[in-house]
Amino acid sequence: MKKTPDQLRSHRWLGGNDERGFGHRSRTKQMGYALEDFQGKPVIAIVNTWSDLTTCHSHFRDRAQEVKRGVWQAGGFPVELPAMPVNETYMKPSPMMYRNFLAMETEELLRSQPIDGVVLMGGCDKTTPGLLMGAISMNLPAIYLPAGPMLRGNWNGKVLGSGSDVWKFWAEKRAGNISDCDWSEIEDGIARSPGHCMTMGTASTMTAIAETLGMTLPGASSIPAVDANHARMATSCGRRIVEMVWDDLKPRDILSESSFKNAITADMAIGGSTNAIIHLVALAGRAGIHLELKQFDEISQRTPMIANLRPSGEYLMEDFYYAGGLRALLKQIRGLLDVDAATVSGKTLGEGLDTARVFDEKVIRPLQQPVSALGGTAVLYGNLAPDGAVIKPTAAEPRLLQHVGRAVVFKNYDDLLARIDDDALPVDQHSVLVLQNAGPLGGPGMPEWGMLPLPRKLLTQGVRDMVRISDARMSGTSYGACVLHVSPESFIGGPLALVRDGDLIELDVAARKLELRVNDDELARRRADWKPQPPHYERGFGALYAAHVTQADKGCDFDFLEAGAETPDPATH
Repeated sequence: MKKTPDQLRSHRWLGGNDERGFGHRSRTKQMGYALEDFQGKPVIAIVNTWSDLTTCHSHFRDRAQEVKRGVWQAGGFPVELPAMPVNETYMKPSPMMYRNFLAMETEELLRSQPIDGVVLMGGCDKTTPGLLMGAISMNLPAIYLPAGPMLRGNWNGKVLGSGSDVWKFWAEKRAGNISDCDWSEIEDGIARSPGHCMTMGTASTMTAIAETLGMTLPGASSIPAVDANHARMATSCGRRIVEMVWDDLKPRDILSESSFKNAITADMAIGGSTNAIIHLVALAGRAGIHLELKQFDEISQRTPMIANLRPSGEYLMEDFYYAGGLRALLKQIRGLLDVDAATVSGKTLGEGLDTARVFDEKVIRPLQQPVSALGGTAVLYGNLAPDGAVIKPTAAEPRLLQHVGRAVVFKNYDDLLARIDDDALPVDQHSVLVLQNAGPLGGPGMPEWGMLPLPRKLLTQGVRDMVRISDARMSGTSYGACVLHVSPESFIGGPLALVRDGDLIELDVAARKLELRVNDDELARRRADWKPQPPHYERGFGALYAAHVTQADKGCDFDFLEAGAETPDPATH
């Protein structure tokens, strides 16, 4: 049954013949709108995370207008609402700390105002989960508009990829192999257009996941930001959200346990960012679905990685789009998916894949010739990570995936920066670098410090990868044998806090094992000596964050925002 105009949520604000209805309508007319512009029409929020400091979204002012065009075409009334732009480049101490802020803001923007449906505009890493978390909790008809990847970078005829080549050439500069002039030229050539990172980093991973979950139009996540198809997609989002309002198609009608298993499968097939695990756990929690880390590993074990994209492969997102994009990849792994899952298009996931084709098998590999026979992420357990840790094996040197080495411990990131290039540091290529106090509370905000820089004296010897362990995250564009998200974190007394210089640590990815080779009596003695540190914040959002954020294996959401009793709509009197 389709809604009638008097069943619209906005009707409670704009349709009454009382004093409040008069006030709401008169203020709408204050903006120059006539009654026929909005009365009896779905009010569509366009939640826009544009800002001058969110460089990935620099095209969003234009895209918002293109969404409005689609809303008007379909008979809706568009209203643009700015929301916190959680940008990966500038926000400190970590944009991860503000993902939940954006989720809260999105939910309350929609609840507190006369909104019937929403187009969510995001793309930079934390904006995708933040916007979707808020929309799932509010549960109004919603569609996600991904920002799209930027164009390939270029330097001296070499193709550059966001993040991945930053770390690569920074290591070469520290080793003395490239000049200041080279470094400056790379800086000029690596980010050439609007759009998010064009490697398979967190941004590309999360927009692909949003599409697989059914929250975007088919094919939307692969379109480069500056391609004309992206502008047309934005207008299509505007038209479709109006239809969704009349049909009352809401996020929790679309999202199911099957949707999330599909998303995990896609994540493994694309070699997605390790950050996706935290975000998917949080998203599922908002939909009332419990995901455990073991589910990610089980799906990884049966899902081949077929996207040949950096940092685990060779190509970039622009190549992926021309090779057929996410729809083509999903069609390749169709047998691993629940193709009957619902989507915002009104069709099933499978119906959206019917016309997809792979145009370049070097970029999207056949199942019989994968980049890796297993998915892109592995989950580890052991006495060093009783609640789990993660690694991206496809981005590490294979020789390090089974390794025993002595720990070189840094008590925090400042300690790391102060000592990593000290020639007296007792480290060799077999050592295991350990960073403590970099998790959700310790960072604070679980910054992307997990790709610890290698000691300069080893870089000059030609070493380019080592085992590194932390309770931090790392950029999805990063690479290396980096063990991340160690839970529980060291700041609250997790086992990582008990590691000392010289301890033997065993990493065995095939066995999914991360072990500290220290006897129980010694660990008990160290635990008795451990003292908690003072909190980073005593007031403001930081204090709220510290009081309520969950650990990495639980999604780092706020405990009071996970699915529970539905929050009632406000009275409009």
